[in-house]
Order: sequence, then C-alpha cells, then structure tokens
Amino acid sequence: MNFNSRAQISFDYSKQREMIPMRYFAMALILAVTAAATAAHSADAPPDIKGSWTGKGKVLVYGSNVHNPGSQTMAEPPRVRDIEMTDVVEGQEGRLAWGHSSSKTMDTKEPFAWTISADNKTIIGADQDGYFNITLLGPDKMDKCYLHSGLSPSKSIVATCYEMQRAK
Repeated sequence: MNFNSRAQISFDYSKQREMIPMRYFAMALILAVTAAATAAHSADAPPDIKGSWTGKGKVLVYGSNVHNPGSQTMAEPPRVRDIEMTDVVEGQEGRLAWGHSSSKTMDTKEPFAWTISADNKTIIGADQDGYFNITLLGPDKMDKCYLHSGLSPSKSIVATCYEMQRAK
C-alpha cells in the first residue's frame, strides 16, 4: 500500500470557514448562560429580616419556665397557655441573624442565633434552652415554631407555632 500523504489528505477550507460563525455563536451562548446564572444567583440573596417581630399564640407546656410560670411539674398533665412574644433581630450577615427574645410575661432578652436556608423561606435557630423552626410567609410575616425538651435548664417541655408580624 502506497501512502502518499498529499494524495490521501485533503481539506475542505470552505467548510471550515462556515464553522467560524458557529463557533462565535456557541461562545456567545455560553457567555449568555453564564451571565444569566450569575444574575439568578445574586437574585437569591437572603431576605433582610432585621427588626422587631411580635406574635401571639397557644403554647403546650409540661412543667414551668420564665415565660410559662406556675407550680406544675413535669409529672403533671401538660397545660395549654396563651403566649405573646417579641423577637428582635438586631443584626444580620448574609444568611446568619441574631438578636433576643422576650415575652409579655417576662422581659428576659434571651439571645438567639438563626440561619436562613437556601430556599430563603426556612429559618432554623436556637436560644439558651430551645430551638426555632420558622417559615417566612412574606416580607413582614413569619410562622414561628419553637420547642425545647425536658433537658433544657428549666426542665420543662414546650411546643408552639404561631404567626409573627414585623413592626413597621
């Protein structure tokens, strides 16, 4: 077999010239998609939740604590009580937020730490004896659930969910 490279290999330069505009189009498309993804990512910035949030609801309590006083012990049946709380979000850096909580019963200014999940609607957090699970319902409205176990410093068990509004 005779391998004559000049005779065997031929290039069609006209087809290669036709491909150049397609390369530019493909590059432009990649850049456009990257720019759109970057813009979408910046649109996912966490919401600003700083401010004073207040709400009223019912709370289920075994035992007693500063926000749910009484002489009840953990061995007694649970109580359902009315509660009115204020959470003041004093600071926020990205998805992290911090502040303090107080109830109408006791102005404790108990510190809390919260974090906003990637969906920008779910917030989880903790304070000195319990845990928060919060859903943002709008820019100034949240559904706050709070609980703590019998291992908390007060040795009480608490569970509650209620809506809170941000003061304007």
